[in-house]
Amino acid sequence: MTEAPSDPSAGSAVAGANPDPTNRHSRSRAPLWATLIATFFGTGWLRPGPGTWASTVTVLAWAALSYRLSPSVRTPVAIALAILVTLVGIPAATRVARASGMKDPQFVVIDEVAGQLITLIAVPLAWKTFLVGFILFRGFDIVKPLPVRQVEALPEGTGIVLDDVAAGLYAFIVMHLLLHFHLLRYY
Repeated sequence: MTEAPSDPSAGSAVAGANPDPTNRHSRSRAPLWATLIATFFGTGWLRPGPGTWASTVTVLAWAALSYRLSPSVRTPVAIALAILVTLVGIPAATRVARASGMKDPQFVVIDEVAGQLITLIAVPLAWKTFLVGFILFRGFDIVKPLPVRQVEALPEGTGIVLDDVAAGLYAFIVMHLLLHFHLLRYY
């Protein structure tokens, strides 16, 4: 009995795309702008745990930026950045996922950037709030409670990015409950 050749488009791969996401010199490459955004300027190539690296870089970058902003503009800037990252991240993630031949490549981390930024909206600037925000977001992103897992099933970049946006919203709610009820003291 002869075995049928394996189908490279089986599983999470996209038919006709390069099945090796680490091959950056393939014939099916995403545009440079999409790769830079989707990998958050290369952070997605860091190992182990590219999503954790992206969340870490996001927290550190937000901390550095927010300390330089007037308190009256911090929240609007965080909201604007989260929206911008989400809106630009969806088409970038779509293009890179298609080119890689994978449904949700680990090296696409712009979704973690969006979710982590959402978590930190209107959060006081303190190492404790940044650490708790990081832990909350990573926890919700990994566990994916309802309906986060269902959002992940949306097509292409929409599912890739919006499941982390949903995880970020969960983390945002829990963070603000902790702050409101003084369960997290940041001073």
